[in-house]
This record gives sequence, C-alpha cells and structure tokens, in this order.
Amino acid sequence: MSVDQELDVRGLNCPMPLVKARQAIVKLDVGKVLKVISTDRGSIKDFQGWAKAAKNIELLEQNETAGNDGKTWYLHFVKRTG
Repeated sequence: MSVDQELDVRGLNCPMPLVKARQAIVKLDVGKVLKVISTDRGSIKDFQGWAKAAKNIELLEQNETAGNDGKTWYLHFVKRTG
C-alpha cells in the first residue's frame, strides 16, 4: 500500500493517537493515505469509530505487529476522502 505520510504516536494513550491523526489528515490532499503507528490497544476501536462517524476519511486497513522496541504496534491506514 502506498503511504503519503506516516504519523508516529507511540507512547500516547487514548484519545491522543486519534486527536493527532485527525490533525494530520486534514493537512493531506484528498486521496492521500496516512499511516499511524500507535502502542495504544484502544486505538483499534477508536479508529474504527472515527471511520464510521467521519465523512472525510476511510479506514483502509489495521494491523498488529511486534515493534522493534519490544511492544505491540497498532498500524492504522487512513485515506482522506473529502
């Protein structure tokens, strides 16, 4: 998947990963993809809820992976649609 911007919010807890992602996505052009890297497990449901409620984004994919820091990383790929 092509990513236009990456946002690292590791170490931030709810609601900050979502707040930072909202701030970043509005700076992107329509059609661009934002990758968000979080260590907050709650960000999974937060991003799903945001995608359902927002008119200007599409949640393309979410992944869980082992980070090189020994923590689980939660990856969110969000596309600006409007």
